[in-house]
Amino acid sequence: MQRIMLRAKIHRVAVTQADLNYEGSCGIDEDFLDAAGMKEYERIELYNINNGERFSTYIIKGKRGSGEISLNGAAARRAHVGDLMIICTYGPMTDEEAAEHKPIVVLVDENNRIKEVIRKS
Repeated sequence: MQRIMLRAKIHRVAVTQADLNYEGSCGIDEDFLDAAGMKEYERIELYNINNGERFSTYIIKGKRGSGEISLNGAAARRAHVGDLMIICTYGPMTDEEAAEHKPIVVLVDENNRIKEVIRKS
């Protein structure tokens, strides 16, 4: 049996841009992607701390070092610039893999800069 487990999350990152006229997706600073082990075009789940909205889309690379979190297309209707988000990826694992797995958690400061990268125990 496979279980869907949290692989990684970027925690309490602020939306920096929302563009309804873009074709879709979520632009994420490449530094965040590297820290979380996330890949461009990977499916993500987003949780808006400010309004409780929960939705999914996919990643596109944002400018490295920019702190960018841009919601594009339909996703732009789910949050306002400045809203705090939790961005998660999940993956299938066997019970054996899940027993040893520790997700990556990227903690972000009030300026959308990485303050700590940890593995949950």
